[in-house]
Amino acid sequence: MRYSKAFIYTLKENPSDTTSLSHSLLIRGCYIYQHASGIYNFLPLGFRVLSKIWKIIQEEMDKIGAQELLMPALHTSNLWLKTNRYYTMDNVLFKFKDKKGVDMLLGPTHEEIITDIVAHFVKSYKNLPLLLYQIQVKFRDELRPKGGLIRGREFIMKDLYSFHASLECLDKTYNDVYKAYTNIFERLNLPFEVVEAHSGAIGGDVSHEFMLITPNGEDKFIKCMNCGYTASTEIAKINKPSFSYSYKPIDLKILEEKHLIHTPNTSTIEALVKHLNKTEKDFVKSILYKDNENNFYLVLIRGDKEVNEIKLNKYLGKEVFLADESDFKSNNWVLGYIGPVNLNNRHKIKIIADYSIVNLKDIIVGANKKDYHFINLSFENLEVNEFADISVATDNDECFRCSGKYKVYQALELGHIFKLGTKYSEALQAYFMDENNKLKPIIMGCYGIGVSRLVSAIVEAYSLENSITWTFNSAPYKIHIITINTDDKIQFEKSLNLYNELISKGIEVLWDDRKESAGVKFKDWELLGIPFLVVIGNKIKDNMVELKFNPNFYKTLKNEIFEKIANYQNLSVEYNQIALIVNDIIEFLNKNINLK
Repeated sequence: MRYSKAFIYTLKENPSDTTSLSHSLLIRGCYIYQHASGIYNFLPLGFRVLSKIWKIIQEEMDKIGAQELLMPALHTSNLWLKTNRYYTMDNVLFKFKDKKGVDMLLGPTHEEIITDIVAHFVKSYKNLPLLLYQIQVKFRDELRPKGGLIRGREFIMKDLYSFHASLECLDKTYNDVYKAYTNIFERLNLPFEVVEAHSGAIGGDVSHEFMLITPNGEDKFIKCMNCGYTASTEIAKINKPSFSYSYKPIDLKILEEKHLIHTPNTSTIEALVKHLNKTEKDFVKSILYKDNENNFYLVLIRGDKEVNEIKLNKYLGKEVFLADESDFKSNNWVLGYIGPVNLNNRHKIKIIADYSIVNLKDIIVGANKKDYHFINLSFENLEVNEFADISVATDNDECFRCSGKYKVYQALELGHIFKLGTKYSEALQAYFMDENNKLKPIIMGCYGIGVSRLVSAIVEAYSLENSITWTFNSAPYKIHIITINTDDKIQFEKSLNLYNELISKGIEVLWDDRKESAGVKFKDWELLGIPFLVVIGNKIKDNMVELKFNPNFYKTLKNEIFEKIANYQNLSVEYNQIALIVNDIIEFLNKNINLK
């Protein structure tokens, strides 16, 4: 492609409304253009990158025997009502009525649709296993879209669904997909961590996420610095401490005389820290939950920690919700000052303490009296029914496997795989006849990759403030040619000949043939992020050209691979050798990055 004819309009400055590095660079480099909040156009450069990612995913899906199909983005509500997700995912669903008054929605995911398809066609164990996938536009009505392609309201996903007659068969496919995902991210030269994960709104029992560490990610995971265990902070288990608990109540008179302190207008930890000149670790927070049967649970947790509601629900075996103001009022509990000592209607509440409060001394808790707290208590003075691991894992928490220390990483989710079981097949009547003529629900797996998000992920992984760095297999073009002075006949003709020769060898080239200054051309090369640059300028009179590498390209490759081509960077080379050198570099990288 000749730059003079290309749809490329770069920006010098960061757009004021961008919220991440990739968001800014992709707009400045004319890769994407915003249509509305969380909705983006993929411009020609961006679509080239997206297409390359798309192709790699298709190739790896083909290798494991997955068949591609395309399902509708527009859904009727009937299947979603059968799985109840028409209501449980209401916060992100785009819902509307068509002209006939039928309830419709834009698909955020396709478990219902694919299960309905398979239920219609698959009747026997002889038709299983079956792997079907699509790459499709999805829609989620995000309240706060963020980071450009990182969290949008319209996005592109690859979702693969597998169907099985046995758990053993599901396990094999799950492992095959795990390996395929590893291949995809390695071919894209994306650094990633695989972590145990929560299935969320999709459901299922076993789940893993593929994560990219980046400060602009919206997820967090922990990694044990000793044994390497990794898990999302949503489910990461924390080592149970050694302790012996025996409740030691304090006489009410002594409580009033020695432990009660006036703390006006301090219903939050932040206010208490400031008022008492303490740290968050000096407090025990008391948070009231209830279930659908109006059973109440008071959760105790150290002041610097947060309750992990996923863990709490799993521990209780039911879903619980924060109690509301009416619950406090009707039971004579004091909102903002509730605590486990001298609690009214104590018989109505089960008190569950997180392990973080174990062995604490000189702690402060709510006194069940407005504007008052109890101070200088020990954890034995708190009336607790049960202890459990129900907090969000944080830095320096102990690993439940080896007692090593955790480190928390901010991360961007690249892909997510689930063992769904029979949740959807039972709800949507997807049954098969087994070898003994018994009717059974089909066992399912679900495997997603954020295809459009990967475009941002690559930029986040390697780029600088004013310079994109694409990995070899994602770059829109492999070679960028700059002609310093296009009015110079020799420079122009030599550039044109090289451009045509590289194209004839099947190499993707962007030739900057514009009548712009050299400074503008070099800045645009750095912004666009194409891996290799050939500069044709005054040295061409001596039959010499320059070969340069993108400043951060070396970071995208394994050391042993980059070492093989490192001698070619910032190199002056004879013109008649440049096409051969470039071709050799491209062939070498193709061979060593693309897995067999």
